[in-house]
Amino acid sequence: MKLRQVAVAAEALAPVREQLFRRLGIEADFADPGVGEFGLENSVMAIGDTFLEVVAPIREHTAAGRTLARRGVPVCGYMALFQVDNFAAFDTTLDQKQCRRVWQVDREEVSACHVHPKDMRGAIVSFDEMRPAQEWVWAGPNWRSQQATSALRILGCAVGSPEVQTIAARWSEILGVPVNQNRRMSFADGTYIEFVDGEHEGIVGISFEVGPNQSQEVMLLGDVELKFEASLKR
Repeated sequence: MKLRQVAVAAEALAPVREQLFRRLGIEADFADPGVGEFGLENSVMAIGDTFLEVVAPIREHTAAGRTLARRGVPVCGYMALFQVDNFAAFDTTLDQKQCRRVWQVDREEVSACHVHPKDMRGAIVSFDEMRPAQEWVWAGPNWRSQQATSALRILGCAVGSPEVQTIAARWSEILGVPVNQNRRMSFADGTYIEFVDGEHEGIVGISFEVGPNQSQEVMLLGDVELKFEASLKR
């Protein structure tokens, strides 16, 4: 299992997309027509073999719109998408952990589901098996030629909550990955989730790995802290 994509919700897509294009050094993205099913439009940006998505409501009464209203900001954290090797086996685990699904798909190239946020808390979480594993259908067919030039990959994200221990324990139970004493859950590829104290429940930070000649900084996107950190040894 590994963290493959993080999504933020925005009141308006264009200005956030433009801001991220400038900071990440991106010239092209993918707009997935499939998110229209959820009353959204989106932009999926490739950063190495990880992905940053921005979604924005295009109709009333969407989950993203409700999340933005609760947080009271123009941009907020929304989803974490994890790649799994065997979706059928993990789907059984979700049943055992009493996780309802709010959406599920099974096609030749992908099997995936979104877990009900009340059953996992902190974000809408998606589990996705890609066939072949090197692909990522949510980013379209051309993502390898649409790479960010100012960051190498997404390293991880921070999930905040007033009940941080409860959230961390639940995620650990479902994902089957321990949380260390620093409240961090680490995956084999070096990506991670960290759990932090917060006034609101949700994704509150995204960390990006940058190379030696790329700028390190911290910036705010709505109430999401974007950290651009030095490259790690692999």
